[in-house]
Amino acid sequence: MTPVLYVFARAPRLGTVKRRLAAGIGALAALTWYRATLARTLRRLARDRRFRTVLAVTPDHARVPRPRGVAAVGQGAGDLGARMGRALGRHRRGRVAVVGADIPELRADDVARAFRLLRRLPSCFGPAADGGYWLVAVGGRRPARPFAAVRWSGPHALADTLANFRRHPPTLLRPLRDVDRAEDLPGRRR
Repeated sequence: MTPVLYVFARAPRLGTVKRRLAAGIGALAALTWYRATLARTLRRLARDRRFRTVLAVTPDHARVPRPRGVAAVGQGAGDLGARMGRALGRHRRGRVAVVGADIPELRADDVARAFRLLRRLPSCFGPAADGGYWLVAVGGRRPARPFAAVRWSGPHALADTLANFRRHPPTLLRPLRDVDRAEDLPGRRR
């Protein structure tokens, strides 16, 4: 069965995406950066035949430009954990992963490596520099509530999630930086 990758994204609309980034560079610049990064990420991942790429968008019925062959689904209601849990739950037996749309360094080989690791390991995470993560990938064995009690958008997101995976020990991929603030942009000093 072909593994499935969900790229989680907000519909690119002025004032609704990358608000913390917009505080540092302005709403229009943040929207421009987000549109370009989302388009580049989808193109890069959709070309790879080792997995199937699906765009998971919020709000659910938003129209977001995407490459040919990339399906779009709504994320549904709830916090980020509920929405990611729903995506992972669509594939209870196969290998499935979720990534964000704001990771400029993300490559198809990163995703393919996670899926390879899932052939022998129950789960895989891509840690982010800010204490969160840029990828969660699971096989058939996974916690019933993988995202329970996670403090999102902060330095504890990865640690909180890993606590839910104690019985399904994950492996970690290379750390990447997601872009939440102006300081996170490539080429900016921290």
